Amino acid sequence: MSMSSPEVVLKNRLLSFLIWQSIPSTLIFLLFKPLLSSLPSSSSSTLHPFWPLFTSSLSFLTFHLSLLLFSATLSLIASPHPRRPAPPLHLAARLIRFLFIPSDSAAPDAADFRARAKVSLAFVLFAAASAASGLTAAVSLCGARSMGEGFWVIGRVGLRGFLVGLLFGLHYVFKRRWVLEFPIIQRPPYFSFKMGVPLGARRALKLSIVASLFSAFLLELLPHPFKYTITIQTYFLEQIVFSIATFAIFFCWELTHNLHRVLHTKRSIFAPPKGSAAAETNPTEHLLLALEESNPTSLLRYLAYLDLCMVCEKNVDTWRRAAFFEETGETYKRVIAVCLKPLEQLATNLSEGMGNSIDKPAQLSNQLSSPTDPRFDSNCLEQLQFLQLYTWCSRSVASLTACSRKEDKFGVAQLSGSNAAVISTLISCLLAVENLMGKKTNLQSPNQLLGPAGIRWATMNGGRVEVSSGKRRSGPVNSKAYVIADVLRTSIYQIVSAFHDEMLAGSKALLEKDWIINGKPAFGTREMLMQKLRLFLDYRAT
Repeated sequence: MSMSSPEVVLKNRLLSFLIWQSIPSTLIFLLFKPLLSSLPSSSSSTLHPFWPLFTSSLSFLTFHLSLLLFSATLSLIASPHPRRPAPPLHLAARLIRFLFIPSDSAAPDAADFRARAKVSLAFVLFAAASAASGLTAAVSLCGARSMGEGFWVIGRVGLRGFLVGLLFGLHYVFKRRWVLEFPIIQRPPYFSFKMGVPLGARRALKLSIVASLFSAFLLELLPHPFKYTITIQTYFLEQIVFSIATFAIFFCWELTHNLHRVLHTKRSIFAPPKGSAAAETNPTEHLLLALEESNPTSLLRYLAYLDLCMVCEKNVDTWRRAAFFEETGETYKRVIAVCLKPLEQLATNLSEGMGNSIDKPAQLSNQLSSPTDPRFDSNCLEQLQFLQLYTWCSRSVASLTACSRKEDKFGVAQLSGSNAAVISTLISCLLAVENLMGKKTNLQSPNQLLGPAGIRWATMNGGRVEVSSGKRRSGPVNSKAYVIADVLRTSIYQIVSAFHDEMLAGSKALLEKDWIINGKPAFGTREMLMQKLRLFLDYRAT
């Protein structure tokens, strides 16, 4: 594996996806094309004997070209995390301002607007490609039997195919099905794909029924040049044929979506082959290169974090995990740093989103209260979109820290201060997320300590907090916050369970020295972190 292999990973996956997607589409075409051709036709014209062979070959080629167009644009918009497009009115206003005021392109938010405008353009392109693909696929499946019936029938089929394709594209975009969701269990691609086939068939059936009715209604309502007089029997036959063709097209697209998800969320191993010279000298460089130099929102970064998490948690590639604990400690510090960076940003951004300073103890109660700013939910929702990344980072540092107790022969985890950084970051992030959920922390004075933890969880007085908490409970922000809080809590317990005896054996000063950083935490204070750690040591943190 060469040093440029991380960049080649995505290209190879795209090429393999474009090749493999032709197999299920070919099977569906060979299954449904004879079925549609066997249905009775209203045409009685005599065609050349070689005409069916020619039209079938042409239909097969155009059908695959339509699927190739859909697959290419699907890969264009796919992303491991939700991306925000620019609102249409905002996009039009900024475009007009740019045309008349060219200097407006240097505005502070110009870079963010350009990124969101590219996302909007990609979505529009996908919807247009879906419509064009639907038109081509519908004519390919139904066109041959309509050749003898005239240009008007082919035109009606093409127009309905355009409408159902546009409907599918809009549904796909607005339902955010383009977001890549990584499976909890990494199965072989064949089994993962097979599990998604029944779900794709059910979804294709539902969508095809709605799309067929929708297109039939619009075809009669909208003015177009393909209207002609037909009998009731021919009309119902046309509806049956097009409904079957629509199901075949949507089933192809659902299988393409399923195959794209399976191939692009499959684990990649960012390591040289075991036994090679690179594996003996520096087996972690490929992984660190992908983690440190790739785009933070790219699929390559997500695949690298997935590989790191599996190396830290599983006992399959123990030789790779052993390479983290090399004598100098530089590799271990780099791995911990790339995992803690997203969690530190989450805690810092949540703290800044509340508009409070954590430097002044007098303002601590305001920081730990439920925010009432209407912009707060949108800001927090933006931060919680990286849920999968936070999960992998938390699990990775927790597993690596717990394994260091027995596998760290040189003591680099303790000597480098990484243990304190990991515990402090996880607890700070947990406090920030719990505060977002409406859980308030009251820091007690020494003569007010409630139990060995010295920390009290309570709600603020009055109905305002209750209303705010209820609002959060039913929203998407709080659902993701609960998931992150559970992952952080489990990660901290994993470390505490591994070092429980050592933590309890030492004094309070030694515990604070070894497991709490000396500087300012990303959220809260050192006293809060210490009291929260005591809760975990007593197994009372819930």
